[in-house]
Amino acid sequence: MTLTTAFRPTRKHLAALGAVAGAAALALAVTAPADATAGHHAAGHKPTVVLVHGAFVDGSSWNDVIKRLQHEGYPVIAPADPLRGLASDAAYINSVLKSIKGPVVLVGHSYGGSVISQAAAGEANVKALVYIAAFAQDKGESVSELNSKFPASDLGSALNAVPYPLPGGGFGTDLYVKADTFHRVFAADVPKPVTDLAAATQRPVSASVFDEKPTEAAWKTIPSWDLITTQDHAINPDEQRFMAQRAHAHTTEIDSSHAVPLSHPDAVTRIIEQAAHTTAH
Repeated sequence: MTLTTAFRPTRKHLAALGAVAGAAALALAVTAPADATAGHHAAGHKPTVVLVHGAFVDGSSWNDVIKRLQHEGYPVIAPADPLRGLASDAAYINSVLKSIKGPVVLVGHSYGGSVISQAAAGEANVKALVYIAAFAQDKGESVSELNSKFPASDLGSALNAVPYPLPGGGFGTDLYVKADTFHRVFAADVPKPVTDLAAATQRPVSASVFDEKPTEAAWKTIPSWDLITTQDHAINPDEQRFMAQRAHAHTTEIDSSHAVPLSHPDAVTRIIEQAAHTTAH
């Protein structure tokens, strides 16, 4: 949908939109290793792991996972998801995939799951999809429609809507998480000083992403893994289970908040490595 100055999100609409938040993260700069960025050539026989963040954060939300994967010898790329719209975000991530030589394990957290489901379609080098507390929509199924089938998360009432100018004129709507709710709603099992920093440095997401309908569902043809967070206040755990079962994903559950890449990086790394090992045979 095109958002203009007339757009005024209601409490109900924000509740539907809000479940898409990405995990809180330390604002630490992570630079991919040279062998993962110079032409994006995979090193050795290990697949390249591409980590796609969700809303309100950047690639540094994967910092602790990146360190572990690099220690195990995986080339890793954590590109910046533009957070401007599903079609354009997926097209950007698809361009990253096309630049990589060799097999890829494609990972998405939260809204990043929506992006990878579309971006991976038709890409033969993507051997596995990994959903980390993430959306995995079907074709023609918007996030808002999917959320409406389950009890609303706590995040809807924690959002601020802020107009921003569109290139062609008019205004869209950016969504931010209120700083005083960031820890409780996003990452209750992460130290509060970390989430205070993340709240101050968050990247907004365009509200339009929640009503866009994907044209692809790559999990229908690519093997998938799913880490479900049972203490999640951003995406209902039952909604996560529904998507995982529908995708016939290899599923693991963990007692974690939505910010599982930060609070449980070992568990996130393990499920990525499971996907990499299985698809290598």
